[in-house]
Amino acid sequence: MKYSRVCLHNPGYALPPNEVSSAQIEVRLAPVYQRLKLPEGRLELMSGIKTRRFWTPGTRPSDGAALAGKDAIARAGVNPRDLECLIFTSVCRDMMEPATAAFVHRQLGLPERCQVFDLSNACLGFLNGMIMLANMIELGQVKRGIVVAGETAENLVESTIKHLLQDTALTRKSIKPAFASFTIGSGAVALVMEAKESNDTGHYLVGGTCRANTAHNDLCQGGQAGNDGILMATDSEQLLRQGVETAALCWQDFLVELGWQKDDVDRFFCHQVGRAHAQLLFESLDLDPAKNFETLASLGNVGSVSAPITFAMGIEQQALKAGQRAAILGIGSGINSLMLGIDW
Repeated sequence: MKYSRVCLHNPGYALPPNEVSSAQIEVRLAPVYQRLKLPEGRLELMSGIKTRRFWTPGTRPSDGAALAGKDAIARAGVNPRDLECLIFTSVCRDMMEPATAAFVHRQLGLPERCQVFDLSNACLGFLNGMIMLANMIELGQVKRGIVVAGETAENLVESTIKHLLQDTALTRKSIKPAFASFTIGSGAVALVMEAKESNDTGHYLVGGTCRANTAHNDLCQGGQAGNDGILMATDSEQLLRQGVETAALCWQDFLVELGWQKDDVDRFFCHQVGRAHAQLLFESLDLDPAKNFETLASLGNVGSVSAPITFAMGIEQQALKAGQRAAILGIGSGINSLMLGIDW
């Protein structure tokens, strides 16, 4: 897929106020660690995640998304009444019905003629939302719109801690699928996109490619687990291997589709999963890790927010400058990979 008239504004984002370290989570899991003789510091050592952010109790996904949306609208300098489409893209949602986008729409004060809907695809939702909005702009259906996401990891982490403390049959082997849940953090991000002829920002979505490898859709599954709340089971080792293999194929398609060479890219912004994931990804794709901008150590895995908030913070910290080229590399459970090329 390629685009000729899709402009990007500077992304907006919102960080939750509560910082929780991996060490703090391990303190709460002390009875489990002691019984299974697990070493302290295991979580940070395995993941590379020192801290992650959590919202205050009662914060809904729409609340975080609205905060990021207001920031993105302010950075873009556009009138909220001129936005013609709002796409909410998080894993987390306020409820099954209505669409969480409806709550964000109301908080942002967007017009009644604005299209409003949710789009969900695990950790790739925001990137899919960018593609969806870009298609509408390219076709001339809308002039400008906004993609938003707000992830709330608190319930998953709390449910997982409770479940592990109560499971007396837990073993070193059976605890492994739960550890990925402790890498998850909360956050929100938003991006205003606009037709070039309406407002040429000088920042362009060039195109992208995607790959699906659904033979491995059982490697990471989560949802409501009865009275235990939200739980997630992840085969981290297999998900790492199969995800990177899928991404490698997607990367080759990406270079062909956009007509780029790997050295043309000045900055990479990736879905932040873990230290081992980033290392294997860059080794497999034969990319320079010095070009990778990371937020993993301080934010953890923020689901659909992860890659775009890393992109947003990289721009803010001038890791990506005007005239440079960027690639957003996304991998999500399913398994899916989606990569976007940007001329900044």
